[in-house]
Amino acid sequence: MLPNSRCDEHLYPVPKFDLGKGDFKSFGNELKGFHEQFADCFQRSESREHFFNYMAGQFSELERKSIEPIALAVKDGNVRAMQRFVSDAPWDDDKITIKYRSLVNDDLGSPDGALIFDESGFLKKGQDSIGVARQYCGTIGKVDNCQVGVFAGYVSEHGYALVDKRLFIPEKWFTDDYRERRQKCNLPEDTVFRTKPELAAEMLDALGNENLLPFKYVLADSLYGVARRLLQPLRPCRIKPTSYRFPKIPSAG
Repeated sequence: MLPNSRCDEHLYPVPKFDLGKGDFKSFGNELKGFHEQFADCFQRSESREHFFNYMAGQFSELERKSIEPIALAVKDGNVRAMQRFVSDAPWDDDKITIKYRSLVNDDLGSPDGALIFDESGFLKKGQDSIGVARQYCGTIGKVDNCQVGVFAGYVSEHGYALVDKRLFIPEKWFTDDYRERRQKCNLPEDTVFRTKPELAAEMLDALGNENLLPFKYVLADSLYGVARRLLQPLRPCRIKPTSYRFPKIPSAG
């Protein structure tokens, strides 16, 4: 449930969690129906099964929802097989994304919708994940060893959902000192450094090109709001200049 501080917000209504036993009983069937819509995005039936088990694990009561705990918790789960599914198995990521955003549009699409860009950090203990470094982690409010992602959310009067993401890779990862680590993590050789606002601009351009989600506004915090030199060129492209606005947000500090 939401904390009291979220329940007393006066500007916008907070969604209510009105769930009954019947909702839980039918959830499994709804998840299977959702899963079936992406069946043609996977080349093998085993991959489709792992995809469903991974989704089910994310909705479970597990404290740690990484691959190993999920594989051990589901019926006939295999840790190595699910790890290979996530890291190596081929699937059509572009088709999955388009199908997903079409579903978001069906449920939430609105001409007064907004895209929201922001980042989030994920703590990491090791050094073998792409982009991991000591950097600011917003989830804990300090610098620590973590990965950072830049995310695009969609919001309208009907609700909200995440619609895109990019992994931020610190600039030092592209130096000679990190060559061995890049190879160990299988970072594609054509990957180049992108700032966080540049990653947001790429997503905005992709969403505008796709033309699936209608939106009128683009919102972001100060880091992205002051980087208009990166976002401004997208105004005349594919999206009418009057179809979204940048809020006037003062720069940090």
